[in-house]
Amino acid sequence: MEHTATEGSRGWLRAAGLTAVLGALSVVNPAVLLAGPLGLLILALSPRRLSALVVAVLAVVVIMGGDPSSGLWYLERGWALIVGGWFVALTLRWPEKGFLPRGLGALAGAFAAVTLLFRVRPGDWAVVDWAVVSRMEAGMAAALGLIRTSVGPGAVSGTFEARALEVMALQGLIFPALLGLATLSGLGLAWWLYVRLNRIPHHGVGPLKEFRFNDQLVWVLILGLVVVLASSGLWERFGTNAVVFMGALYTLRGVAVVLFLAGGISLLGGILLALGLLLLTPVLIAGAFVIGLGDTWLDLRNRRREPSLPQA
Repeated sequence: MEHTATEGSRGWLRAAGLTAVLGALSVVNPAVLLAGPLGLLILALSPRRLSALVVAVLAVVVIMGGDPSSGLWYLERGWALIVGGWFVALTLRWPEKGFLPRGLGALAGAFAAVTLLFRVRPGDWAVVDWAVVSRMEAGMAAALGLIRTSVGPGAVSGTFEARALEVMALQGLIFPALLGLATLSGLGLAWWLYVRLNRIPHHGVGPLKEFRFNDQLVWVLILGLVVVLASSGLWERFGTNAVVFMGALYTLRGVAVVLFLAGGISLLGGILLALGLLLLTPVLIAGAFVIGLGDTWLDLRNRRREPSLPQA
């Protein structure tokens, strides 16, 4: 996702997209997911710039804010600091690497650390699972209550409420994958802000049409599918989350391939795409996933870049 590109107006659009994904997918406080890595980046890599220090202080305020008595207060802050620490360590070790390898590496390290903790203290996972699902249930109940209050008691039909509860149950099942995607977006936004604050040229979060990741990660998707088909219980849930996480990355990769081959997207194209997402969401997502997965072997963008052979 990162290449040698100058950050201009398109950079702000990328930041807006990362913010939207962070807010839409986060199952914990999205501000904390951003503030933790951003504060660590500034304190570890640029502690002498006044503007950066001011932002770091604001990040600390965000991290220390909220109600510590809530069930997820320590969890979400601990997670943000763990993944932020991994990202800083990988940035110091491989500063020449693009954002995405470091971001995915930080996610892998954080999930490995948390998994090890749950292995040592197995009862903690049940507590975390309950706390996250309880927050999601409370949020859904509040949203339905707000609709009833604003529109009227009959605004929420029984069918609509049942569908909403089904969606919430699915989100509860795959919240680790949602957390991973939101965290990756938060890391991208934190890195983008860090680069802007320090005026680092030719670095940052690059254009979506260049989005790609290591082709060997296809084995994570394959392993997840095998686990889903061959197991049940906790292992099946692990496989489901691996499939959802990698499926989202491959879908985004498919979108990147289409944008690259089309040479970008116009305003009219964006409007038509938005309408298509409203009407044909499953079809478009499936198509983008197939394109992204196929790009693992076909490498469509590099094929397009190769100069055509001279005619005999």
